[in-house]
Amino acid sequence: MIRVADLSVVLDGRRVLDRVSLDLVPGQVTGLVGESGSGKSMTALAVMGLLPQRARASGQVALDGRNLLALPERELCRIRGARIGMIFQEPMTALNPLMTIGDQVAEVLRLHQGLNRRAALGQARERLDRVGLPAPRFPLSLYPHELSGGQRQRVAIALAIALRPDLLIADEPTTALDVTTQARILDLLKDLVRDEGMALLLITHDLAVVAGMADRVAVMQNGRIAEEGPTGSLFRGPRHPYTRQLLDASRPAPARPASDFPTPLVQVEGAVRDYRTADGGLRALDGISMTIGRGESVGLVGESGCGKSTLARAILGLEPLQAGRITLDGQVVDAGRLMPRGLRARMQVVFQDPFGSFDPRWRVDRLLAEPFHLTGRPPDWRKRVAEALAEVGLQPTDARKFIHQFSGGQRQRLAIARALIIRPALIVLDEAVSALDVRVRAQVLDLLARLQRDHGLSYLFISHDLSVVRGITDRVLVMQAGRVVEEGPTQQILDAPRNDHSRSLVAAIPAIPIDWS
Repeated sequence: MIRVADLSVVLDGRRVLDRVSLDLVPGQVTGLVGESGSGKSMTALAVMGLLPQRARASGQVALDGRNLLALPERELCRIRGARIGMIFQEPMTALNPLMTIGDQVAEVLRLHQGLNRRAALGQARERLDRVGLPAPRFPLSLYPHELSGGQRQRVAIALAIALRPDLLIADEPTTALDVTTQARILDLLKDLVRDEGMALLLITHDLAVVAGMADRVAVMQNGRIAEEGPTGSLFRGPRHPYTRQLLDASRPAPARPASDFPTPLVQVEGAVRDYRTADGGLRALDGISMTIGRGESVGLVGESGCGKSTLARAILGLEPLQAGRITLDGQVVDAGRLMPRGLRARMQVVFQDPFGSFDPRWRVDRLLAEPFHLTGRPPDWRKRVAEALAEVGLQPTDARKFIHQFSGGQRQRLAIARALIIRPALIVLDEAVSALDVRVRAQVLDLLARLQRDHGLSYLFISHDLSVVRGITDRVLVMQAGRVVEEGPTQQILDAPRNDHSRSLVAAIPAIPIDWS
């Protein structure tokens, strides 16, 4: 057992963890849930001995009777990787882009066991086979950029389990993955816990994932454990008000009532998009046709690599087509020629990572005013910025702040304000809420619904979270291998899918075993 007892952390004079206690038992999954900033990742970093230099920790993280908090860095280096492994949220940044996947897994074995490169690569091959990346399809010579998101996450898992650690910490390991890939990764983690006898600390804001994975759950709020207990009993009868709030925010959204949208805003007719690859070519869009009505919200779902983002970029005029046509309000959208400013101003986009889509050197007023280059900056632009901030629930005084001064949910509100400021007809939302915790996600979805009602907006909503799609969209298109394999009203597609691929997506949705009625 690895025992965390009365763990407290003070950072820059602020207490970020307050007497946290957890027992991490071999062969058992412990879920650690809570909102962004609640202290989940800080707990993991404290256990790993990776706290910021300014942080001061007290209490105990006991392994074999030794307090890891009191060990020197040299001793901790022997424990990290060997006794405690960690899977980070974003594998593309956790993996070295200059090293092959074989060398990265082998590096752990060479550092801790002193193996030569040939022997280490042989064991690396076994670990990659174990996580579902078998030879010869996945040779050791591949680089991270040659793999999909789910495949990169499997490499990160192979790194973390290379030495069969006693404790595996998984920090949001499936946040950016589609539902079927997420289900496969979670099944893999469960198998590893069972077969290797390791303890797993699963950190996530997705209560449905925890419900299907964890033996015990600890709920964190403001650096403290608000409630802890067996998964089933905690979800069926939560005692703490904060736990009940999280469960209420995770309640499945009611399906939107069916409506008719007779006037088309966007029309896609036979869209074809090809890419050249080392193997010859890849058809990302294979004759896709679709419409988005005025005031309509259309969901676009499917596994990673099915063509969702390519279609969105083509609609935005950022990807040229080899065949087919896209029109917005009857005007042709063509990335291959110079498009009128007025046409581009009719479309805006909200990205998955708002922090990465803003220039950190600019203040919020300049960031939000950026779209005015499409229409010309009006004399009252500062007033327009203040109005946009108010519309998304922020203060006009926020205009003089920098983006790093906001939380994740607030940054996403700023991204929506930037998209709204020139009053577009269409907003493309590309995984716009996937990185948000459940309560912030619910707030942002309510905001999007209100803005749509107030301004008659049309949304193209790209997401792998079908529970979110149910609550925000009127129609759904299911994509597979560059084609639309099923289309229809959201409730019909999610409750009674006809296509095999659609059924597999719906079946992979994790659910909280609660009778919400």
